Amino acid sequence: MYPAARRDEIVENLHGTPVPDPYRWLEDSDDPEVKGWLLAQEELFQAQAEPRRFKERIAELLRSGSVGVPVWRGERHFFSRRTPDQEHAVYYVVDADGTERALIDPMAIDSSGLTTLDAVQPDKEGRLLAYQISVGGDEESSLYIIDVATGTRVEGPIDRCRYSPVAWLPGGEAYYYVRRLPSTEVPEGESQFHRRVYLHRVGTSTEDDVMIFGDGMKMTNYYGVSVSRDGRWLQISASEGTAPRNDLWIADLSASPAERPALTVVQEGVDAQTGLVFGRDGRIYVHTDRDASRARVCVADPADPSAWTDLIPEDPEAVLTDFAILDDLERPVMLVGWTRHALSEISLHSLDSGERIGEVPTPGLGTIGGISERPEGGHEAWFGYTDNTTPPTIQRYDALTGETTLWAASPGAVEVPPVKTSQVVYQSKDGTPVHMLVIEPVDREGPRPTILNGYGGFGISMTPGYSASVLAWVEAGGVYAIAGLRGGGEEGEDWHRAGMLANKQNVFDDFHSAAEHLIATGVTTSSHLAISGGSNGGLLVGAALTQRPDLYAAVACSAPLLDMIRYELFGLGATWNVEYGSAEEPTQFPWLWAYSPYHHVREDVSYPATLFTVFQSDTRVHPLHAWKMCAALQHAQAGDAPIVLRNETEVGHGARSVSRTVDLAADQLTFLARHTGL
Repeated sequence: MYPAARRDEIVENLHGTPVPDPYRWLEDSDDPEVKGWLLAQEELFQAQAEPRRFKERIAELLRSGSVGVPVWRGERHFFSRRTPDQEHAVYYVVDADGTERALIDPMAIDSSGLTTLDAVQPDKEGRLLAYQISVGGDEESSLYIIDVATGTRVEGPIDRCRYSPVAWLPGGEAYYYVRRLPSTEVPEGESQFHRRVYLHRVGTSTEDDVMIFGDGMKMTNYYGVSVSRDGRWLQISASEGTAPRNDLWIADLSASPAERPALTVVQEGVDAQTGLVFGRDGRIYVHTDRDASRARVCVADPADPSAWTDLIPEDPEAVLTDFAILDDLERPVMLVGWTRHALSEISLHSLDSGERIGEVPTPGLGTIGGISERPEGGHEAWFGYTDNTTPPTIQRYDALTGETTLWAASPGAVEVPPVKTSQVVYQSKDGTPVHMLVIEPVDREGPRPTILNGYGGFGISMTPGYSASVLAWVEAGGVYAIAGLRGGGEEGEDWHRAGMLANKQNVFDDFHSAAEHLIATGVTTSSHLAISGGSNGGLLVGAALTQRPDLYAAVACSAPLLDMIRYELFGLGATWNVEYGSAEEPTQFPWLWAYSPYHHVREDVSYPATLFTVFQSDTRVHPLHAWKMCAALQHAQAGDAPIVLRNETEVGHGARSVSRTVDLAADQLTFLARHTGL
């Protein structure tokens, strides 16, 4: 028996369509009735839960630890590392003489493990470090400045700094940053929005900050800000929520004061994403997907920043992700990072002409993260590398020798199980070819219990990476498949747009077709097939289980969006209507109504076994989505498969401690194993 959940006769008429919402009362997490219902769901979950059979192995595989790409400032460099027994990565500095010191250790700040390090930014000389932390998963970052030499706090906390870039001026006396207006200055319910760009002078009150940008613009805007290495050029970017486009301005700080920069338009009202790098040679390097869905690099003169010429043109099948310039060479070069169907590579080009002159050796077919160079130039670059069986490593490329060598490995020694990874291509419902990674035991025979995972949104690519839960599942005899669905960035911006707004059904069709391909090729059967997704991927599996309940045996749905009619009213939902559309708009409402999972639960249907996992401090996606959907499915379920809710406190949508990560992954895998026969 499921916990009692009353069904109210709430029906709204939206654009002529009656929209029932029987569980709206579950939106109020402070209501005693809701709290009672959640307690009853917790008891049900605990009664259903089995011993976490994967817990020890996931924890063992996570003892690899991790290591981050270095950031150079003169002879100092900064990086993050997590050792086998640490709950969180620690941020370090290495001085010119090789002395390594811990600068920020989240566990030293808070031994409970609830504090996370959200962002870091050393100043241009490497003498001061800006960092942002939040507590309990709420992602409400507070900004601090410390002295790198002594570790002493210079200033902070400065609140309301969620998602704030920090752009230092030379000398470390001031920086530009982004901060929300105080809640007292904005309408009720809008305190998560209304950002502004400010200039702050270190050691002064934030009351004296000068507002530089953002006044009178859309409340859902996000802003980017950066300052060139020499301090001359300021760059400000504005995008409406998560829209795949931005407006861009620059200012010459040698010709106008830092407090009143005279901004020049680079692009405005253009449906494209563009960012600039101010080269040491005086040129602007432009990374843009304007007229190039898979992106290109152009060059421009700062005197005329909107006139670009191609340097690295768009590739017909690889997406240009990033680049680095090495100019302490007889022939300066540009390293260009690409993903080809979600697998990374780096090419080498003449900086003058853009001519392709070679490749940068990489360790394998995996994911390269963040090519980093010395700000003052040089002949070396560093980049992160990982794949399905390799914990994060840092590789160093030397342009003088053309060699790539291992610079730093994850510190923990773990025995990774042997697995076989292949990339397959299948046809979606409309004939579109879609790539999928399949990770399986090397000696798999016949159909096996399989987890199909996907995301399909916001231009985010599903690339290979070391995953303790994937390896634990495959080691136990299962198969794990990751589909590169439309809506993601695997094939460029056109691929993203083919799965957003009015095209969202393409994402679900791609996912169903992935499942059908796995069944047709003998990898699994529908009774052995589970699906898993979180956040926008939670929406994906929510839509999948309501559209094709017959196709799947089990579902793990984490931090999901599920009520697509009211999603804009909660968390950061208002920033996502550029991705999904708005139910308030008569032309957009039908897109959402067509698939909104909560509204497509039907009585007397046998639904797959479903586990919802949500996080009480999630300020991005409110847990109410899963609460309402769980109640609806429990009411409607005609079959025997359980519908259960795992509601976790003091964590949110993003970073969490290792032990919390292990518990969540073990609960999900244990549930999916039970209902797929692993």
